[in-house]
Amino acid sequence: MKKIKSFSLFYCIFTGLIIASLVKLFIFEFLTVDGSSMEPVLQNTQTIFVNKTAYGIPNPFGSELLVQWSKPETGDIVIYLYNNNLVVKRCVATQNATLDYLTDSRYILLVERKIQIPLTEEQYLNLKDCSSVPENYILAIGDNYEESFDSRNYGFIPVTNVLGKVICR
Repeated sequence: MKKIKSFSLFYCIFTGLIIASLVKLFIFEFLTVDGSSMEPVLQNTQTIFVNKTAYGIPNPFGSELLVQWSKPETGDIVIYLYNNNLVVKRCVATQNATLDYLTDSRYILLVERKIQIPLTEEQYLNLKDCSSVPENYILAIGDNYEESFDSRNYGFIPVTNVLGKVICR
């Protein structure tokens, strides 16, 4: 009788560990914010809850979705990989959104002629040839424009590289 009870306990623990691992790999994850690029919305060291299935099924060992069923929308706070690091930024524009530039006294990016985002000269030179967000890409920018290293620096993010959506902060 003792062997059956210990096997049953082992089986329950093993099954629980497998289920928890699958949930963490594919469905939900708690992450800690590292940096001030999303302040004041997300603070440095704040824990966030990420829905990894918001846009599809993520590849747990890569930087793309295995299957995609939706795309990020303007305003979503998204997670993606850049230089092998998870990055959290806001999706400020989706495919085909118009991009205009003001260059009078300083550089400013106008998204859909509504949102004004400051640019450095280097960021302006990086983006100036784009009049809209390319098909199947997003423009992801940190809320703290001064501190954020984002799409203004390294370009647009493919929607298949967006691995999740922040749903609780």
